[in-house]
Amino acid sequence: MKKILSILLALSLLLAMSAPAFALSEGEERVVVGADLNEEQIQNVYSQFGLTRGTVTELTVSNSEERDYLEGLVDESIIGTNSISCVYIKTLAADSGLSVTASNITWCTEDMYKAALMTAGIYDAEVKVAAPFGVSGTAALTGIYKAYENITGVQLQQSAKETATDELVITAELADQLNEVDAVAIVNELKLILDETKTMTDDQLREQVVQIAAQYGYTLDDDTISRLIGLCRDLEGLSTNELQEKVQQFKDALTSVTHYAQQVQGFGAKVASFFQGVVDFFKNLFG
Repeated sequence: MKKILSILLALSLLLAMSAPAFALSEGEERVVVGADLNEEQIQNVYSQFGLTRGTVTELTVSNSEERDYLEGLVDESIIGTNSISCVYIKTLAADSGLSVTASNITWCTEDMYKAALMTAGIYDAEVKVAAPFGVSGTAALTGIYKAYENITGVQLQQSAKETATDELVITAELADQLNEVDAVAIVNELKLILDETKTMTDDQLREQVVQIAAQYGYTLDDDTISRLIGLCRDLEGLSTNELQEKVQQFKDALTSVTHYAQQVQGFGAKVASFFQGVVDFFKNLFG
C-alpha cells in the first residue's frame, strides 16, 4: 500500500512540474507601440493613455507581425505597410470583466474589441487602443495578444487568436451594412448557440443566421452569411463553455446599455415634442 501511495505521490509531483505555470497577476501593465512611429507620435499616444513613457514596460509590434493575423482577411489598404496602432493593457482581478477604450480608431468599436478579446481568451483586463492619427484599428489585436502573453508568460491558443482577428474584421464589415451595436449582437448570438451549430449542416446554419439577422430587422446578402458561417465553424473549434458564459454577461450588459440609450432617446423625443407643442400653441394664439 505504501509503495502504491509513493508511486501516486511521485506521479502527482511529476504532473505538477510539467504543468504550465499560468498565474494571471492583477495590476500588471504593458504598452505596445507600433514599430514605425517616431518619437513625437509615441509621446502623443502615451498622452492619450494618460501615462509617462518609462513608467510601464514597453514592447513594440511590427507590420509583419500584424500581417500574420490580417493578411487575406482585409484589403491591403487597411493593413498598410507601417505599424501604427498602439495599446495599453492592465490585468484585473478575476471576474472584473473587460474595459476597452479607443482613440483615433475609425473602423473598430470598443464593443467589437471586447467581443474579439473574449474569443481570444482574454477576459479580465483594462485595454486602451490609440493611434497618433485615425487608423482602422484592426491591427491593434496583435499588440494586445503580445502584451497579454508577455504578462502571463503563456501563449494564447493560436487558433483562438486567428479566429478573434477574423471576428473583428467580419463584425466591422457587418457594421458597415447594419449598425455597430447590432453587428456585435448578431455575432454574439451565434456564439451562444455553438453547442447547437456543431450538429447543424451548413444549410441549417445558414437558415439559423438568416433567422437571427431577421430578429434584428435585417436581411443579409449571401456573401455576408457565408462569412458568418465560416466564423461560426472556427468558433466551434474553440473551448466554448467559458466563452459562452462571458458572452452572455457581455450580451446582458450590451442589452442594458442599448435599452438605456433607447430610453434616453425616447425621453429626448418627448421633450422635443413638448416644446414644439408650446411653439405651435403660441403661433396659433398670435397668428
